[in-house]
Amino acid sequence: YCMKHIHDNRPRHREDRELYRIFFYDCPPLSKCVFNPLTKSNVDFGKSDTYTWTIEFFNALKKRRKVALRMGKLLDKNASYTIGADKFKALCLKKITMDDLTESDLEISFRQKGVDMRIGLDIASLAFKQQVDQIILIAGDSDFVPAAKLARREGIDFILDPMEANISDDLFEHIDGLQTYARWLAGTQQHKKPAELL
Repeated sequence: YCMKHIHDNRPRHREDRELYRIFFYDCPPLSKCVFNPLTKSNVDFGKSDTYTWTIEFFNALKKRRKVALRMGKLLDKNASYTIGADKFKALCLKKITMDDLTESDLEISFRQKGVDMRIGLDIASLAFKQQVDQIILIAGDSDFVPAAKLARREGIDFILDPMEANISDDLFEHIDGLQTYARWLAGTQQHKKPAELL
């Protein structure tokens, strides 16, 4: 997906781009046991397929050329199940009762720490050291406004790819362009098996 940004030959989007590095930001997956109050049982996330796949994915990324994996921390001490916003509203309005809830109505809640900071520091470092003249950020979070503003002040062409997510006016004001390949990606996923996507 990142290389699609580098090698887009459509006339309107054609630019001479050369990849410096792909920075990938995330945090370790949840691995602890969390009590599910609906089923009254403990769920061991460390034994889930998602945990196994994520660890394998991170290990594969570490071996890829031109890829830097930046890991934040997972604050899972108080990880717990919560009711989704829509169902919580329905409960408060007495449109449903607790007996109407299913497992899919619960969401696991925990916090990430340090991911946004690492993104901001990398953007600042690339800009101040003049290692690149363009940065393509694949995200839709307005927390990156200060980093985008700093990069642009240093002469960096700052492109945002929100993958068709809605972005705030505040973030849109501080970028140099908007470009996404989300529809192309959706098309490739429709024709490939999950194992082939890696």
